[in-house]
Amino acid sequence: MSETLSSTVNEIPSWFKSVVIAALLWNLLGLMAFIGQMVMSAEMLAELSQAEQDIYTNTPLWATIAFAVAVFAGTLACLFLLLKKSIAYWLCVVSLAGVITQMIHSFFISNSFEVFGPGGLIMPIMVLIIAVALVWLSKKAIKEQWLT
Repeated sequence: MSETLSSTVNEIPSWFKSVVIAALLWNLLGLMAFIGQMVMSAEMLAELSQAEQDIYTNTPLWATIAFAVAVFAGTLACLFLLLKKSIAYWLCVVSLAGVITQMIHSFFISNSFEVFGPGGLIMPIMVLIIAVALVWLSKKAIKEQWLT
């Protein structure tokens, strides 16, 4: 039986687990940011500038759902990568779709660039790059038969 298993799953490179753990931590930070945004009290919101308050209060439900999809699917994808399950690829794709939808709102609909300036682009660009990298990594892991 173990010979059959070893023939279907190739040896996973030593760096894979470290990369996936780092990606899991990244997604957990995103999850914390989402939860923090959802539980933000009126007092906490009042401490922000008026422009930042407007961004938070005027964010449409679809953009909030996209944020939730991005972080929950990304976190689950990393857990499934650690468990060596190929469903991770589809979760990465779903997470990327959430990220792209959220970025459409941030870059093209809200005035976040005006509020946060060029420095406000760094985090969204990192989020997008990491989401794309996770799709690539999970696809590579399937192609190399690191996942079942």
